[in-house]
Amino acid sequence: MSETVSSYIIDVTDQTFATDVVEKSKTIPVVVDFWAEWCGPCRTLGPLLERLTNESNGEFILAKVDIDQNQQVAHQFHIQGIPTVKAFYNGQIVDEFTGAQPESKVREFLQNLLPTQANVYTKHAYEYETSGQLMMAEANYRGALDEKPDHLQAMVGLGRVLLQQGKTDEGIALLQRVPPGGQERQAADTLIATAQFMNEAAGQDETILRANLSAKPNDVPNRYSLACLLATQENYQESFDNFLEVIRRDRAYKDDAARKAMLALFTILGEEHALSKDYRQKLANVLF
Repeated sequence: MSETVSSYIIDVTDQTFATDVVEKSKTIPVVVDFWAEWCGPCRTLGPLLERLTNESNGEFILAKVDIDQNQQVAHQFHIQGIPTVKAFYNGQIVDEFTGAQPESKVREFLQNLLPTQANVYTKHAYEYETSGQLMMAEANYRGALDEKPDHLQAMVGLGRVLLQQGKTDEGIALLQRVPPGGQERQAADTLIATAQFMNEAAGQDETILRANLSAKPNDVPNRYSLACLLATQENYQESFDNFLEVIRRDRAYKDDAARKAMLALFTILGEEHALSKDYRQKLANVLF
């Protein structure tokens, strides 16, 4: 379907999607065109996208996915109607539309993807963060938020970097400002929950906690601390078991902390994880 050969237009498969779209989008916006040979509207939209991509001269990449040949990625992104176009930046979907659109609408869609100063700061911040230069990452994330105070990726990134530097209260306060809904809120919830577990587990010795619990099984504070420590070690099943036991013995402990901790773990693991499904039912059985 390509109008002209271009280094800015690539064909992507199930095997290359993670590298050519998700990873590449951390350095440049990637527009994904989900299409098929039999799709009439695709034959209209596809060449338009390719022409506008060539005109942009490398400001973004157009990745074309034939859904008949790449059903795994089509299923992963719940493609039901085509053409569907999804724009990725910093590894996440930032905009999308379905169906053939007039050129003016497509131009507007693409223009909105082009790097703003806030996006440039965020890109640099992520690069500093992944290379371990946390102070530089913090400075660039703050620069992004100075440019655009509601830049969600910068908010999450700055919160993450603050937590890594031990600035826990400031990091959690920032992450709590991320609005509900979307991947950024889910990422913020996961970071907040992890920080809270780490705070509770700080300075705790697993051997001592277990010994104390063996001697005093009814010691709810000790059991809660052990559950948090196990969560930081990703020993989620035993962590769940101990949180459940706290709820059985003292539902009101620390303002219902054990139940809230289990909900946080469900967020960290994802609702479709086997442990989440299993322990959500167990939690319901204990509560009701």
